[in-house]
Amino acid sequence: MIYSQDIIERFRKAAIPSVSDACDRVVGRRCFMDHSMRPRISERKMVGPAVTVLMGPSADVHPPTHMIETLDNAEGGEVIVVSLSEENLNMSLFGGLMTAGAYVNGFEGAVLSCGVRDLPEIKRDYSDFQIFSRSVSCATIVTRYVTLANDIPVECGGIMVNPGDLIVGDLDGVVCVPQGKVEEVLKVVEEIEAMEAEQTKWILELKSFGKGLAKYNRY
Repeated sequence: MIYSQDIIERFRKAAIPSVSDACDRVVGRRCFMDHSMRPRISERKMVGPAVTVLMGPSADVHPPTHMIETLDNAEGGEVIVVSLSEENLNMSLFGGLMTAGAYVNGFEGAVLSCGVRDLPEIKRDYSDFQIFSRSVSCATIVTRYVTLANDIPVECGGIMVNPGDLIVGDLDGVVCVPQGKVEEVLKVVEEIEAMEAEQTKWILELKSFGKGLAKYNRY
């Protein structure tokens, strides 16, 4: 794993909005994925380094070579980010068999630029494996799409994801923290969390939203 367990656990404790706000400040660009990227399995927070797979159109029947390679070479704790080279929200990019392969190899979860299928099976058998997707669809990729590459930058949820970036997601959405900015972002995240805890205290004590905000002017 690229990141220490300490860093992973500190991000796991942080609110996703704080991570997004910290990225705005440190990275200087949007790092949050589209609002349509939603958790499909549970409310569990997902934190882990990205590994990537790109899919594209093909009527030929080929095994998902790049997916197999990615899943079977895991170190454990990764988040697999699967991107389709064109937008097709009617297409599922991940299902029960791929989830089994990811689960047995210790993946933290998956983030999909389009859809997922086999949700009853996944929720029944792999309830502690998290999946974020932009849609749900019963459609198969066979004779429609094949894997094209892995371990490359991919577009997912409106942003670029590079292998090794830190993926953080829960009910508030998904944020991709650039690999070279993770520690700096985490420092700002924890500053934001401490500040907001103090502001919440003032709001409750003073029974005033305005007065509670006045000390830090953060809202």
